[in-house]
Amino acid sequence: MCLAIPARVVEISDGDNAVVDLGGVKKDISLALVEGVGIGDYVIVHVGYALNKLDPEEAAKTLALFAEMGATLP
Repeated sequence: MCLAIPARVVEISDGDNAVVDLGGVKKDISLALVEGVGIGDYVIVHVGYALNKLDPEEAAKTLALFAEMGATLP
């Protein structure tokens, strides 16, 4: 099973590299596959790459669903 999750861009460094916040966890990713991403934008991340830019409202809905699923797991 593959999982791509929304993450907020908190830092953009040289080239196509960025740091995203995944629920308080910071991760280095590549922005090589997506154009026009800025700090504060949400992106869908899979195996260290941003796949596309995501609307903030959609990101919030998806993150809320993940939180709800996590709350129901034993």
